[in-house]
Amino acid sequence: MAILHKFNPFTRWKKDSIKYVYSNSYWFMDTGQHIFPVQKYRKIYENLLRMGIKKDNFLSPVPASDDDILLVHTSKYLKKLKTGRLSHSELMTLELPFSPDIFEFFRLTAGGSITASLAALEKGIAVHIGGGFHHAFPDHGEGFCILNDVGISLARMKHDKKIEKAMVVDCDVHHGNGTAAVFSEKDYAFTFSIHQMDIYPARKPKSSLDVGLWTGDGDQAYIASIQKIFPKIYEEFNPDLVFYLAGADPYKKDQLGGLELSLEGLKKRDEIIIMEARRHGIPLVILFAGGYALDIKDTVAIHLNTIKTAQKAQAKYV
Repeated sequence: MAILHKFNPFTRWKKDSIKYVYSNSYWFMDTGQHIFPVQKYRKIYENLLRMGIKKDNFLSPVPASDDDILLVHTSKYLKKLKTGRLSHSELMTLELPFSPDIFEFFRLTAGGSITASLAALEKGIAVHIGGGFHHAFPDHGEGFCILNDVGISLARMKHDKKIEKAMVVDCDVHHGNGTAAVFSEKDYAFTFSIHQMDIYPARKPKSSLDVGLWTGDGDQAYIASIQKIFPKIYEEFNPDLVFYLAGADPYKKDQLGGLELSLEGLKKRDEIIIMEARRHGIPLVILFAGGYALDIKDTVAIHLNTIKTAQKAQAKYV
């Protein structure tokens, strides 16, 4: 049975009504020879233009304000970021070169996720070509993540009374430890993470629901786990908004993961998560999170497949 929400469920959406949040500044970030492929953002944008997505469908983000950031992060941590006074151990934990420009990148992507959240509530689906930095804790960053844009945007929607409750569906290959910590005592947020157990992070705080898989589990185990859970948790929690972290790193050729999913397996994952959300009338924010394939073309193709599934869902559930 479809779940009714506060927005008009009879609004007729078309696939080209999806809004995409993107800034050229995303791929200008200089990380040197770092493994994180910021250039994927530009490649996705260019591919969407070639697919016929009009520039009017792209929204430009504005940086998250201090007030936005402080909804999730501590004032002490924000001060350290603004002054650049991170300790050696904090920098080592971050695993990312730090500079004022990189901090501004994360501030902008957090603002991008806020923009995408508002667009999703209005249009049904919004895609942030970026975001999903789920390893950032309230008082420190970890694993390439300085600010937790997922937490900031969800908290902003709650603070502004745009939603009553929301769900995070984290399908990055790495456990969403920062997001789990941010919302550990917040009954308005349901956090779900399906991830590989025997890789980073070593410490995995409990999400509302965790599914841990192991190296080599592959498509069958992964999809069976997803099918046991969805759409059940959509129906039970009945969120007003879903944040879907559609990580490309469960892929079999990813350098930082070992779940061995095929391209078809990742497509099936997307179909379940996205189609069931839209079938139940739940607005959806799609964030791209991780993806470190040996060939960046594979990472870009995986993210584009997620977008194609979103377009199909937007056209189907009108």
